[in-house]
Amino acid sequence: MTVETLFYVTAGLLGAALGSFMNVCIYRLPHGESVVRPRSFCPGCGKEITARDNIPVLSWLFLRGRCRQCGERISFQYPLVELATIGIWLGMALGYGPTLRALAGAIFFTLLLSIAITDARHYLIPDELSIGGLASGLALAVLTELVTGVPTILASVAGAALGFLLLLGVGLIGDWVFKKPAMGGGDMKMMAMIGAYLGPVGAVLTIFLGALAGSLIFGPISLRTGKMVPFGVFLALGGAVTFLLGDALIDWYRGTFLPA
Repeated sequence: MTVETLFYVTAGLLGAALGSFMNVCIYRLPHGESVVRPRSFCPGCGKEITARDNIPVLSWLFLRGRCRQCGERISFQYPLVELATIGIWLGMALGYGPTLRALAGAIFFTLLLSIAITDARHYLIPDELSIGGLASGLALAVLTELVTGVPTILASVAGAALGFLLLLGVGLIGDWVFKKPAMGGGDMKMMAMIGAYLGPVGAVLTIFLGALAGSLIFGPISLRTGKMVPFGVFLALGGAVTFLLGDALIDWYRGTFLPA
């Protein structure tokens, strides 16, 4: 096995392991439960899942999506999240190679996926994901500056502060206009996390893209049904697009609307 192949295999295995752990976070954190204890168990019968039945993706396929003990169906969410996380880590490895950019992207997208699913299901963004993600973004900025010498720490701190303050301002204005809470604290903390990874310009672009996507996709549904917009889902989408295409979008905007 070549070093390159080993690198990709390792990335895929890390993605599989983290995808399995993210399933635990998505299930337990909204209920205030520990993600460490007890060990994984079947929601149907409550019995502990053995190691052989807890292999990402493969165990679900082997068991045909059912608990070995009670036969209760196991949600498609579990293998889908694991496959998506494997795809994230492999994609970043293929796209950026053995770099800190690949590591940052893999962690960032894993957090965005977990937050988006949790917010879509529960209208909740757990602090463990947003504040924990903020800490990881700042730590990676410090590591990047130490390793490469590129000044990233200030941009990361500025991005986190700006992301939080912009959504705080939007929330305060919304509270005043609509006479009811317009922005959740979880969204603000999530934007601090996104800003730590993407910097101040990336934070602004994420909010713009998230608001645009939310208005176009969920806005009509919200008007008809009165349901709240799970804004974290659209901030996650905006953050992902900004990470991958942010520089190209900003260059296009400058060339189109701000000619020299």
